[in-house]
Amino acid sequence: MFRNILVPVDGSPLSMAAMRKAMALARESGAKTVALTVTEPFHTFSASPDQLEWTREQYDKHVGARAEEILHEVRQEASALGVTCDALHTAQDDPYEAIVHVARDHGCDLIAMASHGRRGLAAIVLGSVTTKVLTHTQVPVLVYR
Repeated sequence: MFRNILVPVDGSPLSMAAMRKAMALARESGAKTVALTVTEPFHTFSASPDQLEWTREQYDKHVGARAEEILHEVRQEASALGVTCDALHTAQDDPYEAIVHVARDHGCDLIAMASHGRRGLAAIVLGSVTTKVLTHTQVPVLVYR
């Protein structure tokens, strides 16, 4: 079935629930996984409160620690299920680009991710990482809601 599943996570409850389902699928399929969390890089000019009140070093330390917390939880889930998991953290302005590139570069044959299910104006204005992944990848995408 699947041999290498990319599991993007952002630490949200929905994302972590999807991760647990993806890990169970990996176990059933005998697949290995690549967990990915993507953070926004530091920008000197930004409207983000974290970037306005911290130096680049403080920001990098904070987002790095948060990414490690998320990936630690993923590694624990994978270990409990006996699933091999490579855990990656990258900084990218557009998370979908990182997801598409990591899937390609790591030879993933499935991307299993959550959709936050925004509808109406919120979906139009905010866009959707999941929708962008679906439109920019050749890899099949399993969307958990």
